[in-house]
Amino acid sequence: MSASPDLRAELEAGLATLSLDPALATPLLAYLDLLQRWNRAYNLTAVRDPREMVVRHLLDSLAMHPFVADGNLADLGTGPGLPGIPLAIARPALRVTLVESNGKKARFLREAVRTLGLANAEVAESRIEALDRPGAFDAITARALATLPQILALGGHLLKADGLLLAMKGARPDDEIAALPPGWRLESVQPLTVPGLAAERHLVTVAKTA
Repeated sequence: MSASPDLRAELEAGLATLSLDPALATPLLAYLDLLQRWNRAYNLTAVRDPREMVVRHLLDSLAMHPFVADGNLADLGTGPGLPGIPLAIARPALRVTLVESNGKKARFLREAVRTLGLANAEVAESRIEALDRPGAFDAITARALATLPQILALGGHLLKADGLLLAMKGARPDDEIAALPPGWRLESVQPLTVPGLAAERHLVTVAKTA
């Protein structure tokens, strides 16, 4: 099922707004097409309207791209690959590990990585806390997964000494920031603008204390 010209135009405009190459629309829409086809059988995401998927899945995931440095990124509890797959498509020099314990979702992720030819992405079918790769990642990210303290409890062991948690949040999570556990400090809170989305978005960056 090919995307409508309107949908492609909306995605291309959103990419341009985010200072990304509009040509990325082609692989991103191929990912969206695969997600829609699998979603009919496996219910991978509650968002079913293609236009809403472009905004809430693709552009929302890519809004954080200016704050992601090339290197090794673990996307924790990635679900159907968000934000990890859009980031891997947009940033070929970024190496993305998609961490997902749900078997159906992990099968979809492996198919997406294969079909899209994403040489810079791999799937780790594992619970986050059970992933035995301590200190392997420059950054970990999570989108709508848990509170900041919970994310760090589950996945903090995966970060290098100078590694960062890049947590995607809606409203500024001041209560969660205040509850950061010992050994972690707030680096920054960056408001994000997602083309086509009226809701608040923030990227919270957390680092280990020296």
